[in-house]
Amino acid sequence: MPISRVKDSKGRPRFEFEFSRRISGRRVRVRKRLPASWNRAQADAFDRKESARLYAEETGTERREHTIDEAVAHYLDERVPALKDGKGIAKELALLLPRYEGRPMSELPAVCAKYLADSRATLAPATIRNRLRYLTGACRYAWKHHGMGEHDPAARVVMPAVSNEKQVYIDRRQMLMIARACRSWEVRAMIRISFYSGMRLSEIGRARVVDDCWVLADTKNGEPRIVPRHPRCRPYSDYECPRRSMVAYWFRDAIAGAAIPDLPAGVTFHTLRHSSATAMLAGGVPLYTVGAVLGHKSTASMKRYSHHATQSLRAAIGQIGKAA
Repeated sequence: MPISRVKDSKGRPRFEFEFSRRISGRRVRVRKRLPASWNRAQADAFDRKESARLYAEETGTERREHTIDEAVAHYLDERVPALKDGKGIAKELALLLPRYEGRPMSELPAVCAKYLADSRATLAPATIRNRLRYLTGACRYAWKHHGMGEHDPAARVVMPAVSNEKQVYIDRRQMLMIARACRSWEVRAMIRISFYSGMRLSEIGRARVVDDCWVLADTKNGEPRIVPRHPRCRPYSDYECPRRSMVAYWFRDAIAGAAIPDLPAGVTFHTLRHSSATAMLAGGVPLYTVGAVLGHKSTASMKRYSHHATQSLRAAIGQIGKAA
């Protein structure tokens, strides 16, 4: 029978669709496990619709529409293993499986919209956005590399707005107090390098010193970056970057040991990168140049620092009415 009742890996009963026919001299076999919530009537309806579609496709009267499941399977097999957070991405896609299982690629915007509407009350916007980005990324990968669909399946997907920028910065005096209180020599070096270069911790670990510059061949935005070394960073060029967990531990320990009374709440190691930007702006460096140092690809990424560029803005206003 095309529809049979089976048990999944947890022993729960589910319907399974199985198609095995010879059409136009070619054997066509398709097996698909149906959603656990479906009843017999839904399974039979799927059988009639899917069997008709397979016949039409094999006889050339209908072009096959790929499912989101297929796109995700290609993505998990080919792309995810090469990603740094591949295991985490696979887990997030597994959580979304009941939402997209059996759905055609053309319904991706509807699947994402439904998940967004259902999850607003229970999940943070950033969590929803990240999961939807993994799903749309999988479908886009299958579209580009396997020809699944005629158009970008994620073009009409609406992502939730997220505003999680932390307006936390420290000055050079506070940075030095934290560095002096740090009991790890390696992490002390990382603190100074990050503040004087604006590099992320992951970038410090990959940076190479060439002609007195930090050279990053691969960055978050996909483009190489060159950051001239600050003179105060030169003694730390030979230090090996510790693991992220070790840096986080010793950084928290240093903040507790420094006991800085005016230190803002929520300071993390990544705060040093943002503080580097504000220090440059306070010194009169143009916002565009600061963006180039930090490796921001668009001016939109620099909006969080715009209110710190008061000196440059004051100089620009002062030029109004002056003779050229």
